[in-house]
Amino acid sequence: MLKLLQTRFFKFSLLFCLFCFSSSGQQLLKPGFDAAEYADLLRLKYDSLNTGQVITTSNHQYKLLFESPEVGLYNKCYFWLRNDDVVILCIRGTIGKTESWLENFYSAMIPAQGDLQLNDSTLFEYKFAERADAYVHVGWSIGMAFLAPYIVNELNVLYKSGKKEVIIFGHSQGGAIAYLVRSYLNYLPEDKLPGDIFYKTYCSAAPKPGNLYYTYDFDFINRGEWAFRTVNTADWVPETPLTVQTLKDMNKANPIVNYKDAIKEMPWLVRVYVNSVYKKIDKTANNGVKYYQKYLGNAVFDQIKKTLPQLREPSYAPSNHYMTAGVQIVLPTDNEYDNKFKFTGQNVFVHHYFEPYLFLLRKYYPKSN
Repeated sequence: MLKLLQTRFFKFSLLFCLFCFSSSGQQLLKPGFDAAEYADLLRLKYDSLNTGQVITTSNHQYKLLFESPEVGLYNKCYFWLRNDDVVILCIRGTIGKTESWLENFYSAMIPAQGDLQLNDSTLFEYKFAERADAYVHVGWSIGMAFLAPYIVNELNVLYKSGKKEVIIFGHSQGGAIAYLVRSYLNYLPEDKLPGDIFYKTYCSAAPKPGNLYYTYDFDFINRGEWAFRTVNTADWVPETPLTVQTLKDMNKANPIVNYKDAIKEMPWLVRVYVNSVYKKIDKTANNGVKYYQKYLGNAVFDQIKKTLPQLREPSYAPSNHYMTAGVQIVLPTDNEYDNKFKFTGQNVFVHHYFEPYLFLLRKYYPKSN
């Protein structure tokens, strides 16, 4: 009898320990859009901060762990620790400096795999997507490249202390860079950063980060609703950058690309007409890409070079087909919103700030407060 009781007690103890381990090791981050989580991210402050500063919301408490220096084109990031041990990586958006705006305007595309010569001694190697025909915004790639060492180092430090769950957040330019940070961390080798870190990404009021094949890759690595793009429908920033689509931006199996095969059986006059129209359309689109690279590539780089004299101009990709990425959370405006946030013709960012986003969030997600 004693032996039976000892056996049962052992089994009970083992089950209890397993339960406790399972509970303590439970994943904190959950898939799906969490309005309260997003609202807190909008409330975290930028600048005029001190390490150790605490911000308390109705949902959580946040302690500032790390603030990077300003690097590159006035880029900066912050690490906060939520009171449940979730790490928050915040990436600052555009500030009132010419160089910060130039980063946005520098919107030619570069391949999503390659390297950037940041200065005479720093070659930044990166991978944002698997496909060779995936392309990304060059300006935000440079901003991300300068922040990357601080981000990777801090994630490694936090990992050693048991912090393995991370929210990546950015608003506006910060949201655009957040896309690239998430992609970069996904493809970083294990010897540089452990691969068992969980990431959830909120790209708030974010412009479009890259071409269709980059966004395919981004949405695939975040499948299961782990990355979001929140958009105020009156905000013009998420509509940018300007996009141009050419035949080269389409999959090879697309009959539009191989239109000559599709019209072989048509009468001769019809073939001549269709061929003429296609050539004109394709030429116009290709010229658009060339102008894009000239004015928003080479010309802007000449200005950026004044701030980053050792930065080498990269080779641009033959595309400017910008697309959105992430699960889109749409915040439509209405008469109440329009009366509160009035566009005067001069206040072009009236719909882009944190306040209008929080206003609409409370309207459609009342439990976010």
